[in-house]
Amino acid sequence: MDPAPPESSADVVSAPRPPPVELTRPADQCPSAGGDSGTMSHDAEVDLKEVELNELEPEKQPMNAASGAAVAMAVSGGAEKNGLVKIKVADDEETAAAKFTGLSKEELLKVAGSPGWVRTRWALLVLFWLGWLGMLAGAVVIIVQAPRCRELPIQRWWHKGALYRIADIQAFLPGEGGKLADLKGHLNYLSSLKVKGIVLGPIHNNLKDDVLGTNLGQIDPALGSKEDFDSLLQSAKKKSIRVILDLTPNYRGQNSWFLPTEVNVVTTKMKRALEFWLQSGVDGFQVRNVENLTDASLFLTEWQNITQSVSEERLLIAGTDSSNLQEILELLNSTSDAMLLTSSYLASPKFAKEHPTQLVTQYVNATSPRWCSWTLSQAGLLTSFVPASLLQLYQLLLFTLPGTPVFTSGDEIGLQAAALPDRVLLAVPVCVPVMLWNESSLPSTFGLVNVSMTVKGQDSVPGSFLSVFRKLSDKRVKERSLLHGDFYTVSSGPGLFSYVRHWDQNQRFLVMLNFGDQDVTAKLETSGLPASASLPAKAELVLSTQPGRKGGTSLALQQLSLKPHEGLLLGYPYVA
Repeated sequence: MDPAPPESSADVVSAPRPPPVELTRPADQCPSAGGDSGTMSHDAEVDLKEVELNELEPEKQPMNAASGAAVAMAVSGGAEKNGLVKIKVADDEETAAAKFTGLSKEELLKVAGSPGWVRTRWALLVLFWLGWLGMLAGAVVIIVQAPRCRELPIQRWWHKGALYRIADIQAFLPGEGGKLADLKGHLNYLSSLKVKGIVLGPIHNNLKDDVLGTNLGQIDPALGSKEDFDSLLQSAKKKSIRVILDLTPNYRGQNSWFLPTEVNVVTTKMKRALEFWLQSGVDGFQVRNVENLTDASLFLTEWQNITQSVSEERLLIAGTDSSNLQEILELLNSTSDAMLLTSSYLASPKFAKEHPTQLVTQYVNATSPRWCSWTLSQAGLLTSFVPASLLQLYQLLLFTLPGTPVFTSGDEIGLQAAALPDRVLLAVPVCVPVMLWNESSLPSTFGLVNVSMTVKGQDSVPGSFLSVFRKLSDKRVKERSLLHGDFYTVSSGPGLFSYVRHWDQNQRFLVMLNFGDQDVTAKLETSGLPASASLPAKAELVLSTQPGRKGGTSLALQQLSLKPHEGLLLGYPYVA
């Protein structure tokens, strides 16, 4: 009787064993243990397939019974061989076969072309362009409503910073030889002062009161050669420092322009010298004491035309000892804007007696719209006209008025004039500014020099003359409001001189100066100021000429107290 068939399992299917595969053994392989010649046994064939199945990575092993790749096999009386997989067949075969495989290209195009998706795409496209046009319209509105920037004025190099006069090279370089070649070693120092040009000399060969023996195109041999001058000129240009040559003819004589009867000879020599030095590359010329020159206005105009014919970047400076405003205006009105005039206007005794506000405002209004310069004299030191206690106050004044500040070498350290010893070769005036670089700058016959009076002693000391000079010069170079900004005086009470400098949408500045020797409380009256120059309730302290105030501090402007001889530079931002 046939044995009863095994009970069927509802979830296990035994797939038929695949037919054995004949494997070819390599020629050098040993015969099988059963002695077969080249054919593996049935059991070995099954084991091989099981090993291959076990070596598959789990994610690569077949899990779908329908594929026929994995089959549960019962071998050797129902025992499961290692590596065989039991597959549980889903009750609903249609569910297993309904796996989503995505839409075809034709199906996607059909869905995309449906009315709903078409309307959606059009709506998104319209929203995108409406948003883009809205942003564009907003940008246009902002640009249209934004305040217009003022057109910048034409700025030459002498408009952009201070000028520095070195009248006597031997006095500027005591103990160093006092020659043009030695001056090159101090260009770095001049660059640290942020000056835009140096006014050099006179350095030409001048026989005292001898017009025929004076050669305006030849350098005094005691100072060096033409080659030394050319080398200095090139080195200065590399430092962005312009060189202006003083051509005052008879600088060693009694009359700077010789005798009135010799004017034709002098002017002929001047024209030749101007042309010669312009070809050599100088950036401008200075002539002093023009009040002693017959028909000064006529000749200044002629010389200015020669200078400007080469380039508009060439400058002519005329100096006068006059402090009379009418005389100054006569000289200015006869020339163009390419000429600067230095005078003694601010050194007038009236400046000490009358309120400085009136004198400065009168000068600014009378010379407008010309570009003017500010100094206390055509050649002298500040300390020759004002006490040391007012020196920093005048530095602040000159650097912040509308125009070019002009200083003499030594003004930056509060230098006092001193007589040079007889060993000096040049026939210089009795008192000239002997520059104090360090304690040994003066000859031993002058005695010891206080280190605080020297460049070395003031170089890194906050609040020193030199430190304040450098800070003011740096502000003058960088800030548009101080470079070419509008100027408005502010009524601030007795003893104070206050004014505002501002340009368009740039940082504004308020300058307050106490020329008196008493404490003064400011009472600012801003009703007369235009809206563009209005003052805030508080401003930031940029600089004080007296110790005790820290830069960067916010100060309330009303009832602000100033110490004797104190000057304040305060800044505040533009507000639309």
